[in-house]
Amino acid sequence: MKHIKALCFINLIILIFPLSALDINNSFYGSVTDYILAVNGIDSNQGLTTLPILSIPMGGRSEGLATAFAAVADDASYLEWNPAGSSMLANTELSFYHNNWIADSKIEGLVYTQRFGNLGIGAGGKWLYLPFTEYNDFGDRASKGFYSEAVGILNASYNFFSGYYFTGLSLGTNVKTAVRLVPDYSNDKGTLISGSGAGQSAIAPMIDLGALSRFNFLKFYYSRERNSSVALVVKNLGFPAQGDPLPTEAVLGIAYKPIRPIQWSFDYTVPINLSDPALSEQPYWATGLSAQITDFLGMRTGLLFKSGNIRITMGSAVLVDTILVDINYTLDLLTQLQPLNRVSVGAKFNFGDQGRGERAKKVEALYLAGLEAYAKGETDVAIQNWEAALKLDPHYDPAKEGLKALIGAEALSKRILEIQRIE
Repeated sequence: MKHIKALCFINLIILIFPLSALDINNSFYGSVTDYILAVNGIDSNQGLTTLPILSIPMGGRSEGLATAFAAVADDASYLEWNPAGSSMLANTELSFYHNNWIADSKIEGLVYTQRFGNLGIGAGGKWLYLPFTEYNDFGDRASKGFYSEAVGILNASYNFFSGYYFTGLSLGTNVKTAVRLVPDYSNDKGTLISGSGAGQSAIAPMIDLGALSRFNFLKFYYSRERNSSVALVVKNLGFPAQGDPLPTEAVLGIAYKPIRPIQWSFDYTVPINLSDPALSEQPYWATGLSAQITDFLGMRTGLLFKSGNIRITMGSAVLVDTILVDINYTLDLLTQLQPLNRVSVGAKFNFGDQGRGERAKKVEALYLAGLEAYAKGETDVAIQNWEAALKLDPHYDPAKEGLKALIGAEALSKRILEIQRIE
C-alpha cells in the first residue's frame, strides 16, 4: 500500500509541474483572453482596496476548488473562507502552506485548529513577501529589503442546536490583524530617506463573521455524513488602512454531494467598498468539484470567474499515514501578455478526533443493546442502556426518544393499574 501511495504522489508531481511550465502560444492566449474580456468585461473598480494578502489564498484544498469553499469548510482551510467551520471539523489539524505567487513573490502559511465538543478554535497566519531593490541613476543599489504583508488570525466558533437529526447551526468569527511593511526608499536625488517606508506601512485590525449548516437533501445513499451544506460569510470588516478600504466581501456558499465520493461547491461573492459603496467591485463567483478516488487519494478542480480575471485550478492530495500532502496548480488568466502559472504545496498533520469516533460507536452499541432488550421485554435493561448512551452523548436523539416512549408507557401502565384498583 505504501508503494502505491508513493507512486500516486510521484505521478501527481509529474502531471502538475510540467503544466506550471507550459508555454502557451501568445496569439492563441491573447485570443482567449480577448474573448473572456468581451464576455465578462473589465471592472473599473478593481484595485481600489488595500492589503492584497487578504484576497490571496495560502493554498490547500480551498485553492484547488478555486476558493469555492465557504460551505465546504471541512479542513484547516476554513480559516480563510468561513470562520464557522472549526466547530464542525472532524479532527485536530496542523497545516503548513507554501505558495509560489507572481514573479518572486511567495506566501507562507500556518494553521492550527482543534474542536472541543461543539466549540471550535483555531489560530494561524500567512506572510506575503517579495524582494524590494531600488537603483539610482548610476546603477548603484540605493535601497534593498523585502516588501511584505502579514496577517494573524484567531478563530472561535460554536455549533448551536446540534443533535442526531440536525447537525446544528455553526456561528463563528475571526479576529484578524494585517500588517504591511515597506522598506525605506530614496528621493529624486538618490538619497535614502530614513523612515520613508514607515510612512507607507500600515496596520489594520478587522473581523470575519460566518455561519454554516449541514443537512441532507436529495440523498440517495446511506451515510451519517450530511450531503449538503449552506454558508453565509462576511470577510474583512474593518476601517480603512492609510485611507484605502479593505477588501470586504459578503459570500453565499452551497455544497452538495450527489454521490458519496463527489462534492460540488459554489460561492457567490459580493465585494463591498465600505468607504464608498458606489466604488465596489462587481460580484463574482467560483465553483469547484472534488472526488475522493481512494482513502488516500483525492482530486479536485475549480473555476473562479471574475471581471477581467479567470482562474482555473486543479490539484490533488495524497495521504501518507497521518500526513496529507496537498499540491495545487493554478492558471491565472489575468493579463493578455502571458498566463500566470503557479503551484502551491501544503502539508497537513492529523492529530485525531480526540476519541469522538470511538465514543460514537459506543453510543450506537448501547442504543442497539437497548433496542434488543426492549424487544425481549426487558424494559429496565433497555432504560439502563439508553441512559448510559445519553451520558456519553447527551444529543443522541434516538436514545432520548426510546426513553421517552418507555417512561411514558410505564406511566400509562401504572395509571391503568391505579384505576383498576379504585374500581
